[in-house]
Amino acid sequence: MPGLAEIARAAGVSISTVSRVLNRRAGVNDETRQRVLAVLAEMPYTPRGLGALQRTGVIGLLVPELSNPVFPAFAEALEVRAARLGYSSLLCNTRASGDAAMGEEEYVRMLLARGVEGMVFVSPEITNAEAPLGRAARPSYYSRLLADGVHMVFVNGATPALDVPDVTVDEQHAGYAATRHLVELGHRLIGFVSGPARALPSRLKRAGWAAALEEAGLGADGSLVAHGPFGPEGGALAVAELLDSVRPTAVICSSDHMAIGVLREAHKRGLSVPGDLSVVGFDDIPLAPYCSPPLTTLAQPIEEMATAAVDELVLRLDPDRRRRHSANYTRVFRPRLVVRESTASPE
Repeated sequence: MPGLAEIARAAGVSISTVSRVLNRRAGVNDETRQRVLAVLAEMPYTPRGLGALQRTGVIGLLVPELSNPVFPAFAEALEVRAARLGYSSLLCNTRASGDAAMGEEEYVRMLLARGVEGMVFVSPEITNAEAPLGRAARPSYYSRLLADGVHMVFVNGATPALDVPDVTVDEQHAGYAATRHLVELGHRLIGFVSGPARALPSRLKRAGWAAALEEAGLGADGSLVAHGPFGPEGGALAVAELLDSVRPTAVICSSDHMAIGVLREAHKRGLSVPGDLSVVGFDDIPLAPYCSPPLTTLAQPIEEMATAAVDELVLRLDPDRRRRHSANYTRVFRPRLVVRESTASPE
């Protein structure tokens, strides 16, 4: 492709070496790999500079991680829907660990170089920047992508400053519904096991948690909130902080992945779930019914959201239909409370 040739010339390597770097294959020393990635970082975003966007029948999917089962499930649902519409997809894990890993911006350049027609960003990096709730972070390179005619759809990444279609789950309602469920069971001291404070989904869930507590006449005290990295380890660390201080009788969690860590920490401390501590997750990952005890959670409609994202992107790839369609497209899905055995009335 012309884009690969241009990158190769700028980096002083062969096209095959660029291809190996972009596909994260072995056989490239670290110095060469970093040189290619540095050239990518300096390349302009214009599709004309990295291989003009054309009808390749390929779309890109960028997810923040693959360790959380919700993202592979979304990728699978997107792939199925895309195939039905005659498209294939390239999956990029934008926060993979390792020295040779590429971030979201580098993957965007790689996808453009490979001639993708459009991209679906799941929880794009812009939503995890520091910004007041309800306000967008600095658009950074997304604005340049839009100006260069790159078609994209965000999933759980609503940003008012960008004219990008968004398919999202109502995170604030999730926090509200989870907390309301616990209030109705009789809990009065309800903690929030949150992901990183800067992550928009965590902030939205916290807003819903606070609204439900205030509605019930309970205090949404900041001491009831503890943050940790997304994942079981983060959940265990956050709930340990709460159990060592305010000792809540129930907690809601930013994700099922974090809730698994909460269940583990409770077990280590000899606490009964739900007898001593009720736990609510978010996502309804396939493992949720098989946790011990089975996890109460808020289910995301993954297949419906993936279908909506692909349909919107494919519509925008059709010039005739795009002209007749509103640019400000937002589709909001309500999560569904799934009650299992990890929640009960306080003893």
